[in-house]
Amino acid sequence: MRRLLFALLGSVLLIGAAVAFTVQARQSVAQDGPAAEQLTLEPGQLLFRDTGTGRVSSVSPTDPGGARRSSALVCDRFAAARRTAVCLAARPGALPAVTDVLVLDSTLAVRHREALPGTPSRARVSPDGKVVAWTLFVTGDSYAATGFSTRAGLYEVETGRLVKTIEELPVFTADRRYFAADVNYWGITFAADGNRFYATLGSRGTTRLVEADYGRYQGKVLRENVECPSLSPDGTRVAFKKEVSDGVWRLAVLDLASMVETELAESRSVDDQALWQDGSTILYGLDDGVWSVPADGTGGPRLLVENAASPAVTG
Repeated sequence: MRRLLFALLGSVLLIGAAVAFTVQARQSVAQDGPAAEQLTLEPGQLLFRDTGTGRVSSVSPTDPGGARRSSALVCDRFAAARRTAVCLAARPGALPAVTDVLVLDSTLAVRHREALPGTPSRARVSPDGKVVAWTLFVTGDSYAATGFSTRAGLYEVETGRLVKTIEELPVFTADRRYFAADVNYWGITFAADGNRFYATLGSRGTTRLVEADYGRYQGKVLRENVECPSLSPDGTRVAFKKEVSDGVWRLAVLDLASMVETELAESRSVDDQALWQDGSTILYGLDDGVWSVPADGTGGPRLLVENAASPAVTG
């Protein structure tokens, strides 16, 4: 857990240092790059965060290397599904760190905002567009040997219900409730109905894959050494990263029925929450670009979009 938190914190700080934006405007035009365009969430889009400007941008899924359209919205982390998006934007210079969680409509206009302590790490929107999730790094937890821990939260778009942290989520392992002072959650991913979700539970130096029911508000542990899960469109498989050595992660896919794991054909260390582009292709951010790799372990990685991160595919 300590190695993971240091590695992720480093990534977050590098991202935050690379992006300059005006928090009050939230959608102000970045100083560099082409003039901003109005982007609208529509089915079949490939969106991402331009790493040069921080702007939310899009390309044609059939021509990802072609011309990109860039909005005025600047984020450190971005996610979208259906007609809902979420932008995590760290306030520069704020001590302690503060992140603006911006819930966006189909035109990328802000419909709700929350200022929460921490720095951006992960973001997701449920496939039905009704629930938004995020993970932030925070400081000050007495149990955290590194001085850092995480907060994963949820927001219901239609009702406005806010869950600032799911740390109190009752989780069971072998029919017994799991208790520990150092429980942390991160990397939430949703099923199609927005109710079933998966997340990483980190505690006592071990990461665990948790399956949870949002309506009943409880979960169960499925297996260990699973981080940043991403549920497939058909809800049968989870793409994830697993630690294979100190600070080195590999991508794999877990079949939830058989619990058979398939390692993907990406030999580099990937410290990201992967995304399913469709039922057979995994997307992830690495080396200042969005890459793709087959979900069945065949083939090899392919650079999809240069100077990009935080890919999002609208259904």
